Amino acid sequence: MMVRKTETLFRDDAYQKSAEAEVVAVNDRGGILLDRTIFYATSGGQPGDTGMLERADGGRIAIAATITGETKDEIIHVPAPEHALPAVGERLKLLIDWERRHLLMRMHSACHLLTVVCPFPITGAAVAEDDSRVDFDIPDAGFSKEDVTARLMELVRADHPIFTRLITDEELAANPGLVKSKNVRPPVGTGNIRLVCIGDNGSIDSQPCGGTHVKSTGEVGEIHIGKIEKKGRENRRFRIRFGSIPAN
Repeated sequence: MMVRKTETLFRDDAYQKSAEAEVVAVNDRGGILLDRTIFYATSGGQPGDTGMLERADGGRIAIAATITGETKDEIIHVPAPEHALPAVGERLKLLIDWERRHLLMRMHSACHLLTVVCPFPITGAAVAEDDSRVDFDIPDAGFSKEDVTARLMELVRADHPIFTRLITDEELAANPGLVKSKNVRPPVGTGNIRLVCIGDNGSIDSQPCGGTHVKSTGEVGEIHIGKIEKKGRENRRFRIRFGSIPAN
């Protein structure tokens, strides 16, 4: 099967809420492939986008999920059941569920801030709209929900810039500390590794990431650690939630 490369508009502008694109294929499971997209596909712990594809006659195709195909560059838009499928060559207007995406952007950025507060190898992570988690390889936590929340909110209130930049495979190899994940390595071989950076010149944090993020830590808003769970002998799970920490 031929692998098709989708132009990923969200990598250049995570705030783009609509766009136009052409259908290049519909696979045997009804998945829609476009020449370009603003829909983020499930990857790196961040869920894929949902939203609508609007046809020229005003009809709409609800997109229930967005996933990757044979490669990360092949993005498949999964329509909700019982929706009519578009034809190859058809032009569509793309509309993401922006409220959901923005929550995920804020949460994903919050997860990066947590890796600054807890500078330990990451063993797992999952971003969601209201309750995300990051798992760390920590023999003895020695952290309290209150202390971690206070340090997170210091970073949020400082309103540090968040931006992306590209480095080469060789630069990544020369700076192995940029990779915080214990078990997952960023894809190499394309010549460009995308870093998400926090702070002036990445002074707070820089790590490989293909996800969508807000423009500054202040945009994350009020967050707190809802729970710290022990998951195995040396694994601690930190749960991040929106809002202020509840009173005991």
